[in-house]
Amino acid sequence: MKKVIILLISMSILMLQSAYPQVNSTPGTKNGKLSVRDGRIVNEHGNPPQLRGISLSWSIWQGQKYYNPDVINWLCADFKASVIRVSMAVEPKGGYLQDSARQVQLVTTVTDQAIKNGAYVLIDWHDHHADKNIEKAKQFFALMAQKYKGKPNVIYEVWNEPEKVSWSVVKNYAVEVIKTIRRVDADNLIIVGSPTWDQDVDVAAADPITGFKNIAYSFHFYASDQNHQQQLRDKANIAIKNKLPLFVTEWGVGEATGDGVFDKAKTDVWLKWMEDNQLSWANWNVTDKNETTALLKPGASVSANWTEQNLTPAGIYIRSKLRQLNK
Repeated sequence: MKKVIILLISMSILMLQSAYPQVNSTPGTKNGKLSVRDGRIVNEHGNPPQLRGISLSWSIWQGQKYYNPDVINWLCADFKASVIRVSMAVEPKGGYLQDSARQVQLVTTVTDQAIKNGAYVLIDWHDHHADKNIEKAKQFFALMAQKYKGKPNVIYEVWNEPEKVSWSVVKNYAVEVIKTIRRVDADNLIIVGSPTWDQDVDVAAADPITGFKNIAYSFHFYASDQNHQQQLRDKANIAIKNKLPLFVTEWGVGEATGDGVFDKAKTDVWLKWMEDNQLSWANWNVTDKNETTALLKPGASVSANWTEQNLTPAGIYIRSKLRQLNK
C-alpha cells in the first residue's frame, strides 16, 4: 500500500510539472544577465545566449492592435520566442513625438508581459532620424532605464536603422543616449545602430564606441533581397572578425520593402549563417498587413490563439524554425 501511495504522489508531481513549466526553463532564468565580453554578447555563464524571437510591428497602424498581453503570451508559449522586440514608433502620426503617453503605455504593457514570461525584450526607438530627435530619445530612455534597471531581461535599442548618414552622426547620438541610460542603469545591454539601415557594421567596427561596458550593435537584412546576399554577409563577417558584438535585431524573409518574394533557399542560407555565428535575432514582424514579411493573415485575432490557417507562409516558416531551434 505504501508503494502505491508513493507511486501516486510521484505521478501527481510529474503531472504538475508538465502542466506548469519550471521557472528555470525560461530564457531569462537560463541565461540571466547579458553582457559583452571579448567582442561577443554572452550570458551569465559566459556563453552566447543566441536568443531567437519576434519583432512586433510599428506601434501604430495595423500592428498596434497586437500590443497586448495575449499576443506576448502566445509568442512565448506557442512560437517559443525567447526575445520580443518592441518597435515603438517615433515620428509618424500617433508615434512618440505626438502621443508619448500612449506609446509608453503600449511599450510597458508588452515589456512587462514578456518579462513575466521570462523572455528578453528589445525596447526599440523605431526611428530613422533619431539624431533629429535626440532630446526626446534621451527623455524616453531615461524613463525606461528608471523603470527597468535591475531587470536583466531588458535590452535598450537606441536607434532603429539610421539612413545614409555618417558613422560619426550615429556614434555621437548613441554616446549621448548611452550616457543618459548609464546614469540610471549601469549594466543592461545597449544596442547601437549603424549607417545604411543597420548594414554598415564593418564601418562601426573600424571605430567602435569606447568608454562604456555592454554595448553591442544591430545588424539588419532581408533574406530574399538581391542586394542583401553574400556582399552583405561579408560586411558582417568583417565586423565579427574585428570583434564587434552583433545582434540581428531585425530581419525578414522577404525584401527590404517588407514585401516582394519569399525565397526559402536564400532565407535558409541566412538562417544558417546566424546559427553558425551564434547570433541572437528577432524576425520582422507581427502584423496582419498584406505583405510578405507579415506573419499573420489579414484579420488574424488580436487575442492570438492562431492556427496555421491564420499564419502567412512567413509566419508558418518562422514559427516552425523557432519551435525547432528554441527547444
